[in-house]
Amino acid sequence: MKIGISTASLYPEKHTEDAACIIKELGVETAEIFFSTFYEYRPEFSKELATKIAGLHVNSVHALSLNFECNFFNPTRRVRGDGFYWLDQVARSAKLLGAENYTFHGFVRSGNAGDDFDFIGERLAEAYAFARGYGLNLCLENTAHFAFNRPEFFKKVKAYCPDLYGVFDLKQARRSGYPYQMFISEMQGAIAYVHISDIDGNGKMCLPGKGNYNFTEIFKRLKGAGFDGNVLIENYRGDYGDFNELKNSVEFLKEIAYKL
Repeated sequence: MKIGISTASLYPEKHTEDAACIIKELGVETAEIFFSTFYEYRPEFSKELATKIAGLHVNSVHALSLNFECNFFNPTRRVRGDGFYWLDQVARSAKLLGAENYTFHGFVRSGNAGDDFDFIGERLAEAYAFARGYGLNLCLENTAHFAFNRPEFFKKVKAYCPDLYGVFDLKQARRSGYPYQMFISEMQGAIAYVHISDIDGNGKMCLPGKGNYNFTEIFKRLKGAGFDGNVLIENYRGDYGDFNELKNSVEFLKEIAYKL
């Protein structure tokens, strides 16, 4: 298990390439590259970025979900084609960075309409197969306002896509209104990696180690669910001050992981 940082934790103060360089300079072992614009999806961008951050392990890439991921679930094949065009760009970029995983949100939730799992499952399997053509794992993240916003969703769509991986996000589990343990249990045996943060006594998000979460307990539950992947800090820029605080948080989590 490696402890790393998502470049999203430095957004919007730093552009993605600058954020990745800072993470490398902090001596962190691994990172997630969060592409924030169509400009950054282009392989030309990642080719240059790969040179700048040589030696930093890239666990995964993440796109700005609203840009194109909803397209995969449109009933019109032409609209879905636009989604595949941009997934092609992101997948080629991921390969240049040495990443094997793509953090995927899917469609936006609207209202309380029921899910057509036949349609959703088929579309998800189609996107998964396309990504695998580039050696990229499509990893479905639990997110409060997107497809996987309640625990039971994962196993239902995994029936259509048996090799599907999940990404456990602690803050999104909290925002969904379900105990985080339920999401870990739902994804048992299929958690690829984890997005983690903390929350203080006032309900404000903060860096791991600065709040109230019991990370020893969280790591034990993850281990009990068969997880042995990487843990990535994904906070917002307003959650901390100096960038060295990120490094301190990484060391805090590394010590817990080591003891377990």
